[in-house]
Amino acid sequence: MFTENKKDRQMTEGASSQNIIAQGTKIVGDFKSEGDFRIDGVVEGNIKTTGKVVVGKAGFIKGALDGTDAYFEGKFSGKLGLSGTLTLKSSAHVEGEVVAGKLAVEPGATFNVTCAMKGAVKDLNNGQQKRKQESEKTA
Repeated sequence: MFTENKKDRQMTEGASSQNIIAQGTKIVGDFKSEGDFRIDGVVEGNIKTTGKVVVGKAGFIKGALDGTDAYFEGKFSGKLGLSGTLTLKSSAHVEGEVVAGKLAVEPGATFNVTCAMKGAVKDLNNGQQKRKQESEKTA
């Protein structure tokens, strides 16, 4: 009677889920997701996701964000930890602590943070260890 269309199932499985927090919505609390986020409202709390986070011009996050990639047009205040790329558009306003793999900033963005780049830290530490080992060999 009911048959499942293989094409429909593949589209559902292949599509990534996106969570939207609309303008005019305020969420207070911590949450975790494997899907992408679009935030045009206000979030006060901690967000942990393996997906991409997009913060629109009206969006604001106050708290901690732990994820892979983030794209900001709006505001952020708190602790931001990303394994991938942080992209800041000209309207973005970011304050706090940032750890990211890569950083892209458009002119006009406000970026008042203490910042560490994940990839660069590893390379510097390995380089210092190699230099230390070489100096020990020659001494």
